[in-house]
Amino acid sequence: MPHIDLKFYPRGLSEEATQKLVDDLSAVLINHLGTTDKAISVMLTEVQPEAWKSDVYDPVIRPALDQMAKKPGYTL
Repeated sequence: MPHIDLKFYPRGLSEEATQKLVDDLSAVLINHLGTTDKAISVMLTEVQPEAWKSDVYDPVIRPALDQMAKKPGYTL
């Protein structure tokens, strides 16, 4: 049951572009994990740049740096 929780700066994506993003992410999981589309859930959260440190970096990224498969190339 893969779940993606993607947080990103607002991009003004259209509904069509958002669906394409979700479809592409799902296709990667299907391809690499051998899962099915019905097993996948995706959460997309737009985070304002000024809230990134308090809402994402400090509570989510910083505590998990040692476990991350890809670490960010920045620190806050």
